[in-house]
Amino acid sequence: MRRKLDDTLGRLLLTVAGVLHRGIASKQAVKGWKLRRNEVLRAAHRRGVPVEVLASRLGLTQSWVRYVIKNPKKAAIEEAA
Repeated sequence: MRRKLDDTLGRLLLTVAGVLHRGIASKQAVKGWKLRRNEVLRAAHRRGVPVEVLASRLGLTQSWVRYVIKNPKKAAIEEAA
């Protein structure tokens, strides 16, 4: 009985791992996460968080953060490439 349960749980975990891999590691998913990150970054900046703090917390350069804030569409295209 125990072996059957382990086998079933193992297959379930394998399925979950596959879904997570496709959902998180795919190029489209990464692009979506970066777009959301940039939206939140701009919102934080609009509410007074300085560029220096945003860059240091996210591990990005200050020039890239400024670029994302000023040119959101161009930044999205460049990151997608």
